[in-house]
Formats: sequence, structure tokens, C-alpha cells
Amino acid sequence: MLFLRSCLHTLWMGVTVIPYTLGVLLARVLGLPLMVRWRIGCAWLMLSIRAAGWFCGVRYRVQGLENLPTDPQQGVVLLAKHQSTFETFLLPNILPRRIAYVFKKELLHIPFFGWSIGSMDMIHIDRKHGSRAFHKVVEQGKRLLNQGVWVAMFPEGTRVQRGEVGDYKSGAARLAIMCSVPVVPVAITSARCWPRNGFLRYPGIVDISIGAPIPTTGRKHEELTVQVQQWIEAEMRRLDPEAYPQDGATPAQP
Repeated sequence: MLFLRSCLHTLWMGVTVIPYTLGVLLARVLGLPLMVRWRIGCAWLMLSIRAAGWFCGVRYRVQGLENLPTDPQQGVVLLAKHQSTFETFLLPNILPRRIAYVFKKELLHIPFFGWSIGSMDMIHIDRKHGSRAFHKVVEQGKRLLNQGVWVAMFPEGTRVQRGEVGDYKSGAARLAIMCSVPVVPVAITSARCWPRNGFLRYPGIVDISIGAPIPTTGRKHEELTVQVQQWIEAEMRRLDPEAYPQDGATPAQP
């Protein structure tokens, strides 16, 4: 039954992404404002999140929204735990500002989904280019942050297994310091229900915890990255203690 429910959810996403993507592309052809495309894309993302609840029993709860800046001109760099696809779909719908993901350019080649995100004024990079890729992040990140758009990055660089800690990279902290904007750490327990690279979706609750903004003025990117990691990983252990057993036991699986 778990496999069947997961199949239905995957099929649902595969079918519904087509009309929404066509809507995004049509809005672009017609020269409609970017926010029109954004709202169409977010509507499909939220539909997919809700469908995960309908078909698979995946729910979510959010805490810490009151920590977010209320000034519409205030840019921030969001640094989130990355365990599955779930958070990439959810964050644009629970945050009060438009966000721009920094993502690998290979995602642009995914039919329909990639075509949509390619129309959203986000930051796609070629990881092979190293310093040139980071230069692009800084250049486009500054432009977006100056517009009040929030730049979202996953400091571990890729999805990690439940209960694991990835290698926190300092690129997001460097961007925030260079642009003089705060960073906002986000802990997300998505692998509890939707594991990394997993097909099966397990019933349960995904917890999202948003931390208070951390000022970056006068900070060093290394120490700021460590502070973000410490907050996120401590919060992950609070939200999902079963995934971080004591005494070296095997982490809990969904």
C-alpha cells in the first residue's frame, strides 16, 4: 500500500506539472510580470505538498515564522537543512517573500519542472566552474537581495540522509557578508517522511523550524558558517531525536 500511494503521488505530480508549466511559459511569452509566473509555479508546488498529504499522509508544521524580517526591502540569505525534495517545494509557499534558489544548472533540463524554474529569475550555476560559479552567485545574489528577494541556499550542498550531517560550506555566509544582509537558519526534518533520493513517502509530520536572523556585519565567514551549523544541527536533534541516537546506535529510518 505504501508503494501504491507513493506511485499515485508521483503520477499526480507528473500529470499536474504539465498544465502549470504551460501556464508559466504562456505568462512569460505574454510578457506578464514575474510575480504572475511565480504564483503559478508556487500553486503547483503547494498542490504537490497537499497531494503528499492526500495520498501518503505526509503533513507539516512550521514554527518560527515570527522570526522573519517584516521590512519588504530587507534581503536575507536563507540557509536550510536539505534532506529531500519536500523542502524545495514547501519553502516558497510558507515564506512571506519571493525566494530565489541557488541550484545546479542540470535541473533546467528536467522536462516541464526545469522549464518552469528557468523562468523564475533564480541563480543556476555550473559546479564544475568553481570560483566562476561563486562569482555568478555573488553578482546575481546582490541584484536579487537589493530587490528584497530572499536567496535560499543549502549549505551542505546536497541532500543528506536522515540523521547525517553534511559538510557545511561557507559560500552562503560569504554571500551574506558581502551583501551586508542577515542569514536565517532553517531546520527541516523532511527525510522522516520523504527520504533522500527515496521513492517511498512515509506518513508522518515534517517539522520546519525557522531561526532568528543572524547579523553578518563584521563577521568572518568561517565562524558564521559554524554558528549556522550549530543552530541547525541542534535544532534537528530537538525536532527529530530518533534520527540522532546516542551511544553510536544506528539512526532511525522512516
